[in-house]
Amino acid sequence: MGVFDSGVGGLSIAKCIAQQLPHESIIYIADSLYAPYGEKSVDFIVERVNIMAQQLIAKGVKAIVIACNTATVNAIEQLRLQVNIPIIGVEPAIKPAAKLSISKKIAILTTQATSENHRFKALIDLHHNGAQVFIQPCPGLVEFIEQGQQHSVACNSLLKRYIDPLIDKGIDTLVLGCTHYPFVQQQISLLAGPQVTIIETAAPVTLQLSKILSEKKLNAMSSQQGQYQFFSSLKSKDQERLFTELWQAPLTLHTLNG
Repeated sequence: MGVFDSGVGGLSIAKCIAQQLPHESIIYIADSLYAPYGEKSVDFIVERVNIMAQQLIAKGVKAIVIACNTATVNAIEQLRLQVNIPIIGVEPAIKPAAKLSISKKIAILTTQATSENHRFKALIDLHHNGAQVFIQPCPGLVEFIEQGQQHSVACNSLLKRYIDPLIDKGIDTLVLGCTHYPFVQQQISLLAGPQVTIIETAAPVTLQLSKILSEKKLNAMSSQQGQYQFFSSLKSKDQERLFTELWQAPLTLHTLNG
């Protein structure tokens, strides 16, 4: 199956798929030449999503996971109209967060593009369940992660600037609305404190993927072991090291043309 993101963030989704569906093979594409999508126009995001999907389809994938919140809210509907294989997106876990919250104050960390998207705002209106929802765009955070600087003092300072005001508002539930953000979840937990529950989307996305594969009888044979291939539109030795660090296993990163 194909998994793609603007960069390395979608590895958080791909890792979960590999763990929960070990018989499935994965082709992962990072469109890192154009990362982050969160600062790009809607038209540009749509164009890149369509190019990435066609690259994966040309490689023979049976389903595609758009492992990017920004790409999902801006481009998944038009992509589903163009292709005839299952397309699974990722969306912030607003519904479970609203149900879980005791204080009825939740926050969602997002990219700039997601925060302004009408589909995203409609999801909040639909699922807030009476909770007050604070949307916190996080410009600059994806760039730190893409550069392998997620553990730096500067990254931590940026996180503190975004999270402190949310804690002051009394939130008790925090949603990671970008697939890059789980890679700084430990820092977020320390800044938010033990009273704040953090929710990300890898597990529900994997569950939805598994359900669709079963419904359409696309499951891999249980006798086979999944194989993994990794591509980037901005391949470099530094990025290959970052991929290896985030995947937590040795890998070879290939160049994506397009």
